[in-house]
Amino acid sequence: MKAHIMLAALLVLLTPFALLAVSGCGGAPVGAPGGEAGGEAATRAAERPKATPGLQVTADLQRQWGISVGQPTRATASGAVVLSGVLRLNQQRTAQISSLLPGKVVSLGADVGMQVRKGQVLATIHAPALAQAKTTFLQAGAKLEQARREYERARMLLQQEAIDQKETLRRKTEFDNASSELGVAESNLHSFGIDQMNVDALLKRARQGADQVPHEELTDPYLQLVSPLDGRVIERDVLTGQYIEPQKPLFTVSDLTTLWAVLDAREADLPHLAAGRSVRVRTSVYPDRTWDGRLAHIGDVVDEKSRTVKVRVDTPNIGLLLKPNMFIQGDVLDAASSREVLTVPEEAIQTFNGDSVVFVRSTPDHFLARPVEPGERMGNRRVILKGLGAADVIALSGAFNLKAELLKSSLGGE
Repeated sequence: MKAHIMLAALLVLLTPFALLAVSGCGGAPVGAPGGEAGGEAATRAAERPKATPGLQVTADLQRQWGISVGQPTRATASGAVVLSGVLRLNQQRTAQISSLLPGKVVSLGADVGMQVRKGQVLATIHAPALAQAKTTFLQAGAKLEQARREYERARMLLQQEAIDQKETLRRKTEFDNASSELGVAESNLHSFGIDQMNVDALLKRARQGADQVPHEELTDPYLQLVSPLDGRVIERDVLTGQYIEPQKPLFTVSDLTTLWAVLDAREADLPHLAAGRSVRVRTSVYPDRTWDGRLAHIGDVVDEKSRTVKVRVDTPNIGLLLKPNMFIQGDVLDAASSREVLTVPEEAIQTFNGDSVVFVRSTPDHFLARPVEPGERMGNRRVILKGLGAADVIALSGAFNLKAELLKSSLGGE
């Protein structure tokens, strides 16, 4: 009995040492949280690529869904420096129209959105000061005509020795002074917007029909504001019957067939920029279209905060789709950095689970949705930067039907 008790006590004392020996040999319980084998398994599981979604599509279904297959096309893409910016009005083809005289607006000849021609009347203003300016001009014209006759008569009398040289010089001085007065009066009419043709016509009517044309008709106070260029009225800040003051902008007319693309170039971009270089302008509003412009000016000062330089691109606004203040990007083409790229039709790229994918045919009736990284657009095609090889056979058309079927399958699996 004592022997059994002593043996049990000895086993109790030896058990911890046995467990310690087992632990020291490097063993770990299977499935232990901190075990080495468990960590390696977790790492391998994390590195294992996700399974690519696939579809089994028979030849008959491929025909019904309009699926055509082929390989990506190789193309040469010109290198480009991509700059961001906004569209602005072409300041060389934009005009603000105002009146240099106070007066009351009698009528309007144009409204916002109207296309107007150079010389077209935009507004008529009753300006009493214009009547006074015309009167001064006509009086100066009459005075000059009288002085001219007196001077010519004096020259004739001088030849007949019926008048002395001093009197002839006096009349010549009066003629010169009258000519100067008429020039000043004519300049005033020009400053009010009356062109040379109308000024000459006014003086001609006054001289030819002094007895037939009433003075009030010759000196009417109605000032016509005209457009100085062909363009579109983009602003109007005046109403019929409104009293206006000089210098207040009433209309803004701009030729929208060309716009300025004002881009921000980083300091590192400057070596790639030069006046006259081609620039492809694009906007997210019309992702399938581009406008070809030409770099016209590179700014001379670097902005202290943004560290950028303003670059101006003259951009023909074909179709008048581009609008001032629209956000844009400009690709400054650089032939020296052209490269070979792979392109696919735009419709070949679909979005699945937030990724851009193309459907690669692995067997004649099996397609895999492979994630890719699309690049810039080239017409109706898209550059593929990553995820596709030149030898891959993909669905060039009908990819949307494959995506729809894949979505249907994934929802059914859930």
